[in-house]
This record gives sequence, structure tokens and C-alpha cells, in this order.
Amino acid sequence: MKGIIMIIDGMGDRPIKELGYKTPLEVALTPNMDKMAENGICGIMDPIRPGIRAGSDTSHISILGYNPYEVYTGRGPFEAAGVGVDVLPGDIAFRCNFSTVDDKGIITDRRAGRIRVGTQEIAQTVNGMELEEDVQVIFKESTGHRAVLVLRGKGLSDQVSDADPKHEGKNPKKVVALDDTEEAKKTADILNKVVEKSYELLKDHPINIKRIESGENAANIIIPRGAGAVPKVEPFGEKYGLNPVCIAETGLIKGIASIAGMQLIDIPGATGGIDTNLENIKNGIIETASKDYDFMLINVDGADEAGHDGEMEEKVKFLEKVDVVIGELMKIEEVYFILTADHSTPISIMDHTGDPVPIVITGPEVRVDDVTKFNERSTSKGGLCRIRGNNIMDILMDLMNRSTKFGA
Repeated sequence: MKGIIMIIDGMGDRPIKELGYKTPLEVALTPNMDKMAENGICGIMDPIRPGIRAGSDTSHISILGYNPYEVYTGRGPFEAAGVGVDVLPGDIAFRCNFSTVDDKGIITDRRAGRIRVGTQEIAQTVNGMELEEDVQVIFKESTGHRAVLVLRGKGLSDQVSDADPKHEGKNPKKVVALDDTEEAKKTADILNKVVEKSYELLKDHPINIKRIESGENAANIIIPRGAGAVPKVEPFGEKYGLNPVCIAETGLIKGIASIAGMQLIDIPGATGGIDTNLENIKNGIIETASKDYDFMLINVDGADEAGHDGEMEEKVKFLEKVDVVIGELMKIEEVYFILTADHSTPISIMDHTGDPVPIVITGPEVRVDDVTKFNERSTSKGGLCRIRGNNIMDILMDLMNRSTKFGA
């Protein structure tokens, strides 16, 4: 038997007045997800614990059976590993946005118009920037407006604040040390110089000149956040005795899988947005399921993007497109299939919340309950009741008859 966990990033939501106080998942036409609910056992899931606003990183860590309070040092290392940077012990890594600032240094677009093209050329200009300190600057683009920054050198610390103010209309925040160590003070100073110099390098970059001429926002500054040192993680395959593989769109999730020792499958056209190539993702999943892997982690990100952008109709449409993909995946045989989300990203909040998310498990020997619809409210009446993210792998291993008995 194989095990598959498919996570629709940010799928959960809250009731919306414009939808008759229903959620996007409740109004979307999702016959295949509903069929899964009808044929499986349902419930709701708190990625970390009730009321905790989980990030995509910490929730995935929890769902994979690790303790995020022990493993998670910050988002940066996972982002860096996910885009192919060979992070080393002692490296301090950051996730970054390509952003837009005006001539007064005010951020006018944190995501630079959700830039898709030209980021590699922009990243090459920033990569290896020379600073006075004996520190190597490694910079690489990820998907869309995302990128990673790694500082490599002696005497560095991850105890520094973010440069990201989280909202437009503000200057990048001055990075400060979060403790009194010289290492933290040195790292904060370096990071402020990186932000400042990135603008100098990018404001007249040819890619940005073309974007401005075509009415698009320039990616003229780098805004880092999520500092973290490289964590030590027990390989997933050794932890569970499985041969794991991951299909994901964003550098963050790829990085979590990479640090956990999973094989990564790249999908052409997987952007991490609502414009992602779901056909290629579907074909990649089906092809991978036929190979010698017995565990697959899948992450599809577009619903989260729509939630962050407050795009109600786009979220509904994207969930309906994903449902078509799920209809094909339901044809995979000899598998326990878990469908859930990593967190809620409500349209009304435009950010993650601590609301629980729906979950369903299908497979040959699950105790099917009476739920017939897959959404936040219907699944709450299912046989799984309310579980936490770190329960999922225990449940899956038991269903796959791979768990060990506790006690005599």
C-alpha cells in the first residue's frame, strides 16, 4: 500500500457574506472531493493546535510528524534548500520578496506585481554582491516574487528581525538584533546593507526598465524575512521506513521535503499561483504514483494565493479546477489518500488564521462515516472528529500496517 497526503494550501476559509455566509469550498462545485468524503472518513484538523495561526512551513513540519517547536528555526533555510542552494551548518538563510519601492523608499507593492518573468536575471545581479564584511552573499530566485538569501561566514546569528513591514505604504523595516550578542548585531548590520544595496543594483536594471515601460511594477528591492539557521532533521525515510517523494510548487515546501530527505519531482509550469499548470501537476502525480515510492507529499498553492489577495471568485474557481484533478487521482489504486489543507487563508482576513481545516482519508479499510460533502462544516461531523497535524502520520502508518505496537 502507498500513502499520499495532498495538501491544498490555504484551502480553509470563513463564511463570507457575499456567498450567503458560506465558505468558498462550500459554494464551489467539487463533486470529486464530495465523492472522497462519501467514500472516506472525515474530520477537521488543527495543523499545530487549536487557535494557532500556522505558517505553511510549521504546518507541513507538523503534518509530516516532526515537532515544529524543535525543528523550526525560521523559514529561510527551507526556502533556500527548496531552490537548490546547498545550505551548510553555520549559514543563516532568509526568505525574500522581490518588491517595489518608490523614489522615497516607500514600498508600493510587496510582491512586485507578482513578477513571473526575469527574476533569474535580477537574482544574478544581487547574487555575490560585495560587502565590506567577510561574508558571502548567496541569492537565488524561487517561484514568482519569492527568492532566498543566504549569508555565509563566521560570527553570524539568526537572531535578527525582519525587513518586511508586511504592508504597503511603509519603508522597509530596519533590521535589529534580537539579543545582545555581537553575532546578532553584526548580522543585522549586514542585512540592512543588503537591502540598501539591492535597491542601488536593481533600480535601473534592464528588466525593471522594461517592466516600467509596460506599466508593470519594478522588482527594484529585496525584502528579507524569516531568518533561520539550518536545522538538524531525522530523515523522513528513516523515521517511518518509507521511500518518500514530494511534488510541490514553492521553494518553501520543496525545501522542507529536501531537508527531510525526500526525492523532489519538478513539474513544468507549476507557478504556485492560480495560473499554475494543474494538468502537468496531475500527470506528474499519476506518473510518480506508478513508480517505486510508497509515500507521496503533494502541495498545490493557488487557493492560498487567492486568499492572500482577497480574491473570492478566484479562490472558488481554483478549488473547482483542483477538484477536476482530484477526480483523476482517485483512480490511483492500492493507496490511502489523505486530502486536507495546511491552514485556513480566509478572504476576509487575507492571511492565515487558526481555524481548523477539513480532512478526509480514503482507502480500502477506512471506517467510512456518513459525511457526503467535503467542506469545513460538513467534515466536522465525521468519524475522525477533530485531530491535530501531528496525528496524521500515525493514522496513516497504522492504516498502512506499518506502525509498531505500543506496549505488550
